[in-house]
Amino acid sequence: MKKVLALSVIIVTILSGCSNSGGGELTGVIERGTFYEPDPYGMLFIPQGSFNMGPNDQDAAWSLTAQSKTVSIRSFWMDETEITNTEYRQYMNWVRDSIARKLLGEQFEEFVIAEDEFGNEIDPPFLNWDEPIEWDNEEYAEILDELFLPENERFFRRKEIDSRKLIYEYEWVDMQQAAKKTNRYNFDTKQYEGTVYNQVGEEESISDRSAFIMKDNVNVYPDTLCWIADFTYSFNEPWTEKYFWHVGFYEYPVVGITHQQATAFTIWRSRYMNNYLVSKGEAEVMEYRLPTEAEWEYASRGGLENQMYPWGGMYTRNDKGCFLANFKPLRGRYADDGGNTAMAVASYAPNDFGLYDMAGNVAEWTSSAFDESAYSFTHDFNPTYKYNALPDDPHVMKRKVIRGGSWKDVGYYLQCGTRTYEYQDSAKSYIGFRCVRDYIGD
Repeated sequence: MKKVLALSVIIVTILSGCSNSGGGELTGVIERGTFYEPDPYGMLFIPQGSFNMGPNDQDAAWSLTAQSKTVSIRSFWMDETEITNTEYRQYMNWVRDSIARKLLGEQFEEFVIAEDEFGNEIDPPFLNWDEPIEWDNEEYAEILDELFLPENERFFRRKEIDSRKLIYEYEWVDMQQAAKKTNRYNFDTKQYEGTVYNQVGEEESISDRSAFIMKDNVNVYPDTLCWIADFTYSFNEPWTEKYFWHVGFYEYPVVGITHQQATAFTIWRSRYMNNYLVSKGEAEVMEYRLPTEAEWEYASRGGLENQMYPWGGMYTRNDKGCFLANFKPLRGRYADDGGNTAMAVASYAPNDFGLYDMAGNVAEWTSSAFDESAYSFTHDFNPTYKYNALPDDPHVMKRKVIRGGSWKDVGYYLQCGTRTYEYQDSAKSYIGFRCVRDYIGD
């Protein structure tokens, strides 16, 4: 009884100390002082605003998939260019090194952190990123050999990483399922009563909050064979061999990426940034993600009202007769705009927000699912239609909106209001992506 009483006294003392810190007034809790969000590297600030979403010209394809609609968008950050080969390789190298550290950690304890600073066991242990990997170390060679191609699969006997082994395991919270009223925690019965669909489409009862944590994995290596697969009777072998790897293509947009691979990249990028901030004792920032269809169109317009293209006006040329983007002009004279296929990012002038390649070069994935009538039922504030397609869903449910047009598209697909789609499990030589991050504030 004395112990319980003593504990009660301590709790009262602590609470009293907190409540008196404001002199009896409601002052709020200030942990780190005023928060200021610095400009993210390689991203630009897109201010909040409203615009008329939808086509500004006749529906040339007669697709009937959009109508004009006034919508409002929150402020956000957006990548200045599409994600490049060199940026994506940083991610791929991280996945490679994490797998290598996991393998080495099974025999060399210096590659894992199994105890915290107080000596408590960490289960499962963390990877130790401060310990360098010596790839030519003879002790490590036999263990790391698992990551390389077997000898019979090596071309010209070159020792190369087996891209099939580059699997990124990640987690994400399914907010849409968690937000359903039937899936909320019942404070009367003190339990969850709903059900959720896991990542493989199986329905499960909700035992606790972990039911909303989706676990998945994806091979991170781009489909470099897409250059051949996309075009029948066309010679594109050189691009298959060199586009992703050669230093001459480092600043070109990464392609051959599925929607799942692009989404996994944003999750990795979020963890990569926030883990660093936490290690420095700083506040976390919003997570990176793919832009919604509405955000992408708003950003592409660059603040210009009712204009057909990101640069404004009704034409794909400037007053000197030069083309303003990399696309398929003049019934197939690809080179007349300066490039036959994909070009280095920022090869053309940016729009008024400072964003490059919002038309042409490569089309871009968005987070929005594609539905012909989406504009009719989505909200007018930050509108989007999202659907996480399950493996057994009909193919039509696996469509994701792509925007911006590409080097192989005619000018119609470069227009800000033109929407089209691709299937989420497709990897194309003309589709890339860029990230956005919500702004903390308004």
